Amino acid sequence: MSTTARKPASRLGRGLSALIPDAPATPDPGALRTLPVESLEPGPFQPRGGMDRTSIEELAASIREHGILQPILAREKPGSPGQYQIIGGERRWRAAQLAQLHDVPVVIRDLGDREAMAAGLVENLQRSDLNAMEEAEGYRRLLEDFGLTQELLGQAVGKSRSHVANTLRLLGLPDPVRDLVRNGILSAGHARALIGAPDPGRLAGQVVARGLNVRQTEALATAKPRPRLGRGEPAPERELAALERDLSTRVGLKVSIRHGERGGELSIRYHDLDQLDALVRLLSGGG
Repeated sequence: MSTTARKPASRLGRGLSALIPDAPATPDPGALRTLPVESLEPGPFQPRGGMDRTSIEELAASIREHGILQPILAREKPGSPGQYQIIGGERRWRAAQLAQLHDVPVVIRDLGDREAMAAGLVENLQRSDLNAMEEAEGYRRLLEDFGLTQELLGQAVGKSRSHVANTLRLLGLPDPVRDLVRNGILSAGHARALIGAPDPGRLAGQVVARGLNVRQTEALATAKPRPRLGRGEPAPERELAALERDLSTRVGLKVSIRHGERGGELSIRYHDLDQLDALVRLLSGGG
């Protein structure tokens, strides 16, 4: 168990050292302990918006069969000797209780509030089960609190700079779209396609209602709005051209239509007074 557990802890140590220069690259081996589950409690720096009951039950089933393969990361609770706050691994702790374990493996780190927040965010961001909005909000907290560049942040959490940048762009979407991503209704790819589009909330509703894939969403977001002939009536250029041809045939003269957002004009070209006289008789019903 110790060999499996050390790799993720060391990875976290490298990420944390990118944020906190004096953080140790690896945890003190002597800090790995076995503690009663009741001596632990959720920490105040959890980036998750909520924990899915089904996933915890699945993890509990795995723990019953294989045990806890990665220790929980914790610090001693300020002012409460013998009690510990979880920095990383709250799902494992909850699943261990569901699996009716009495003791769990814990790595104890001596961290202040600022360092504990960084460690909790890094530990969770290095995992793959945060939704895209939780990930983006975690990146923003680390950037704001530690003044990192996106490249250094990527090194801390094991991601590319472009991945960090693209994830952070999701924060520019309106709240209704961000909620769709949080709830798993829209993927991060769908959401990124809507960034910069006019009225992304309306477009997101169309994406969900029509079940569009990411490529179709990109096409929807970049499509130019069609001109309108009147209240709610579409007027694409080919329809205007067809209307010009029809009117020209009816009156026997060249008809042109110019349409814009605030209306337009219809013009009929004649060559001599005889043509004008014939047009007047036609329009007045005189044949």
